[in-house]
Amino acid sequence: MRRKNKPRRTPHLSATKRYFKVKGAGSRGKELKFICDRMLGTLARYLRILGYDTLYPEELRDAELLFLAYTQGRTLLTRDTRMGARISPNVFVLKSTAPEEQLKKVVKKFKLKTGDNLFTRCLECNTLLVEVKKKEVKGEVPPYVFKHHSKFAKCPECKKYYWSGTHMERMEERIKRWEEWM
Repeated sequence: MRRKNKPRRTPHLSATKRYFKVKGAGSRGKELKFICDRMLGTLARYLRILGYDTLYPEELRDAELLFLAYTQGRTLLTRDTRMGARISPNVFVLKSTAPEEQLKKVVKKFKLKTGDNLFTRCLECNTLLVEVKKKEVKGEVPPYVFKHHSKFAKCPECKKYYWSGTHMERMEERIKRWEEWM
């Protein structure tokens, strides 16, 4: 009796389905897009701060991450050397455990720049932020913030609000340090 070949196991689409509909993904032409594995959460946030489309799906397995990177034209950033051993042009392995060192390596490898896209993505879900009028945030942000700030942005996906506070000033100082090696 002839033995049938076992079907190849492909990632289960239900696990990756929600990442296929990232609002704003790829909307600015052929920009670099990234996906970080579960070991690179802080790096994902840093890349989002710089305005780069960066997914961070903590619950996906290696094969699913590779599938998502391939189908969406993303570069997979990982610390997993086993994943890096696979022959794939869209996998970049980082050895450092320090997030700023990781960012430095990614910046140098992909020649990333800061610019007009700073603070344009939600740090939680990666969606492009939308500017909102001050009257729309009344009751949604702390009263002190509402009183002392005039510009606000909102994530249309997770509904989080953003404004330029002292945390933004500290982040801008950090970005100035990063620009020394960008």
